[in-house]
Amino acid sequence: MTMEQTTEDVVDAVVLYDGRVLLVNAQDRWTLPSGDPEPAESASATAARVVYELTGYLVDGSTPLPQRGADAAGGRRAVVCQLLSETPSGNARLAAEQVRWSSLAEAVDAGLSETVRVYLEGHTPV
Repeated sequence: MTMEQTTEDVVDAVVLYDGRVLLVNAQDRWTLPSGDPEPAESASATAARVVYELTGYLVDGSTPLPQRGADAAGGRRAVVCQLLSETPSGNARLAAEQVRWSSLAEAVDAGLSETVRVYLEGHTPV
């Protein structure tokens, strides 16, 4: 997320692979890749574009999540993405040390939106 973004209209990309979720270091904290949609861009297309721009990973923005609580009121959306490339391209905006795969349990505690937290809690092994 860039400095000038607010939570309104921001799209979070939830990229899952092998029981882990993709996190990026933005503004000195680990969070989901996220960004604002371009004009006439769907939330799914935004999620796929942002992940590629930030990390170099190709994903499909396949499953928009239903908004919950404050996310619905604030306009923040989340899309579950399937990983299409196991290796990132060299075109990522972030350096390799600013991108990591985290356990779902660790990600739930990373200050994520209610929509994403509820989704991940439902997919975290007990």
